[in-house]
Amino acid sequence: MFDIIKYYWRWLATVFCFFIFGVGGVLLPIIALPILYCVPATALIREERAHAVIHHTFRFYIAMMRRLGVLSYDIEGESKLKNAQLILANHPSLIDVVFLIALVPNANCVVKGRLAKNVFTRGSIRTAGYIINDNNEHVIEMAADAFLKGHALIVFPEGTRSTPEEKLTLKRGAANIAIRAKAEITTVLIECKPATLTKSDPWYKIPKTKAHFKIQVKDKIDVRSYLAEGPPSVAARKLTADLTDYFNTELILND
Repeated sequence: MFDIIKYYWRWLATVFCFFIFGVGGVLLPIIALPILYCVPATALIREERAHAVIHHTFRFYIAMMRRLGVLSYDIEGESKLKNAQLILANHPSLIDVVFLIALVPNANCVVKGRLAKNVFTRGSIRTAGYIINDNNEHVIEMAADAFLKGHALIVFPEGTRSTPEEKLTLKRGAANIAIRAKAEITTVLIECKPATLTKSDPWYKIPKTKAHFKIQVKDKIDVRSYLAEGPPSVAARKLTADLTDYFNTELILND
C-alpha cells in the first residue's frame, strides 16, 4: 500500500515539475531575460548573463525534482567541467541537458531546429545564443566562435535520445566540431536506472521505482593526435569510431 502511495505521489510531482518547466519556459523570456537588455552591456555580456540565469534556474529545477522525490542523482567529477570546451555526453533521458546546463555556468549547446520554434523553449534559446543545428558548416563556425568567447559547448553526439539496452551509434557532427575547431573534449557518462523519459516514453509515464541518475565527468581527450590522421574528414571519422567504442565500453563497465 505504501509503495502505491509513493508511486502516485511521484506521478503527481512529475506532473507538477513539467508544469513548472512549461510555465518557466514561457515566463523566463518574458520577465527575467529582457531585464538583461535594460542594463547597458555588449552582446557577449548579455549572452553570458542569459547563460547564468538559465544555469541557476536549472540548478533550482533539478534540486526541486530531488526534493519532491521525482528522482535522485549522484554527480562525480564535477570539477573537471571547469574550463571545459566541448562536452560530449550520451543521451538516455529527456532531461540530460537540464542536468548538464545546471552543472556548467557558461554552457552553450547545439539544439534541434524545432526547439527554436517551440513556445516553451524558443525565447531562452534565442536570448542565450544557443546554436541551432540547421547546417553543418554553420554549426562548426558557431561552435568555434563559442570557444573563442570562453563558452563550454554541450553536444549529444548521438543526435537523439538513446534506446535502453542498445549500443550507442554516434554521428560525425561532434567529431567534426572537435577536429575543425581543435577543441578539447570532456566526456560525460549519464546513466539512469530505471530508465525514464526515453525516446519511446511519454513524459507522464514514470517507472515503478524512483529513477536514479548517475553522472560521471571523465578525463579530457586531446584531439591533437587525430589531426595527424589526414584530412579533417578522415580525422573526424576516426574520432567518431573511437568515441563510439569509448562510450559503449564505459557504459558496459559501469553497468
